[in-house]
Amino acid sequence: MSPSRKKEFYQGGYYHIYNRGANRDLIFFNPENYVYCLRLMRKYKNKYSLSLIAYCLTPNHYHFIIRQNSENGISEFMRDVFNTYAQAVNLQQNRKGTLFQGRFKHIHIEKDEHILQLCRYIHLNPVKAGLVDLPEEWRFSDYPDWIGERDDTLTDKSFMPENFGSSRNYREFVMEYLEEKRAEKMIEKLIFDE
Repeated sequence: MSPSRKKEFYQGGYYHIYNRGANRDLIFFNPENYVYCLRLMRKYKNKYSLSLIAYCLTPNHYHFIIRQNSENGISEFMRDVFNTYAQAVNLQQNRKGTLFQGRFKHIHIEKDEHILQLCRYIHLNPVKAGLVDLPEEWRFSDYPDWIGERDDTLTDKSFMPENFGSSRNYREFVMEYLEEKRAEKMIEKLIFDE
């Protein structure tokens, strides 16, 4: 009798899902690639009954927070979205081989305070990467939806108000951290430039 495989994802569980390009290479080559990936996410999110809480796609990696609402939803969602996506991008870019650095990674998020910090981390990813100055400037994240500047239906609309009360509160939560980090960098620069 073979040993049973450990269950990876639990119904009702929240997971941080992430991956990057093989060799840290690009996975999104142009704006149309991002749009295509988001369209696939929308299609398969409904098929596999899961809730996308937060997301950010950047040129060479992605981050999601997903709540699994049915058995095997996350595994099947990730397989269908990114197998379909990789085949289309390889064809478009006239490339062969793997697009991603192995199978996607995941962490089960067990504490509410961790999920809130992780939302902020994900939404600040494009700022940290130097792609934009403010998180709302990055089109390929759901931060503009969280702060009421866009009204997409990809992410779960109930999570933010249940946890932050309002889009204004969430924006303040994000900007407070961003301003603190910028102040730290400025102080470091002043200290080490002497």
